[in-house]
Amino acid sequence: MTLAHTGELMRDAVGSGVGLAAFNVISLEHGEAIIEAAEQTELPAVLQISENCIKFHRGRLKPLVSGLAALAESSHARVSLHLDHIEDERILREAAGTAITSVMFDGSRLGFQDNIAATRGAARWAHLRGWHVEAELGEIGGKNGAHAPGVRTDPVEAARFAADTGVDSLAVAVGSSHAMTAQTARLDHDLIARIKNAVAVPLVLHGSSGVPDDDVVLAVASGMVKINLGTILNVAFTGAVRSALAAPDIVDPRAYLAPARVETAAVAARLLRVVATRPVAAP
Repeated sequence: MTLAHTGELMRDAVGSGVGLAAFNVISLEHGEAIIEAAEQTELPAVLQISENCIKFHRGRLKPLVSGLAALAESSHARVSLHLDHIEDERILREAAGTAITSVMFDGSRLGFQDNIAATRGAARWAHLRGWHVEAELGEIGGKNGAHAPGVRTDPVEAARFAADTGVDSLAVAVGSSHAMTAQTARLDHDLIARIKNAVAVPLVLHGSSGVPDDDVVLAVASGMVKINLGTILNVAFTGAVRSALAAPDIVDPRAYLAPARVETAAVAARLLRVVATRPVAAP
């Protein structure tokens, strides 16, 4: 199947009143597992390549994008390719002409005005290429990132930021944190609803691996659309590798990568269903 466009998947999710699951990819095995999960559930998924992932692959973006695109095109699943947490604008230029259809440009380490200026410039460049553009806004002046514990996005500032930058979706800080290995975060659903009412573009939840499944469903009901997941897949992948390597005679990487891929696909399938759950209205 031809690769989907992230903007199209976002519009479909908004129109259907469900969330859109977006998974961070580190290797082709991650990509295979996520696409298999999308096939099993018949639900769309976004494959995300972060700047840190690109650094892990020694700065080579195109080989990974090409591999993931080939996997997706050989599948019947609706899958798109997205750049995540991109701070280096050179990566945007390198991705031009590839299968990438969206980017999360991350200026959240900058001051508010500098973030607006940098994000506006990146959005203009990406829009000329037909990409969907996501950005991030947490606490103004926050030094530890928009999703550090305790950081919250102000609805008024979020509305101004989205309008001034021209982005298509906005990641906001509402109680989740990156790299959580246990689902113990609790979201501020009242704040999500207030931001949704103030901001004219779909909202994105980062750090969703640490959010319990029921809270993810409520987050979508409160106004979140794109739900980013990464660490929870890595926990599954690494756990399966550890179990396989308990056998001391294993030396073939396929012997531990295969079960890791299976377990990752199972977790991704569960999360796809969670994110796509339509909340039951209160009696």
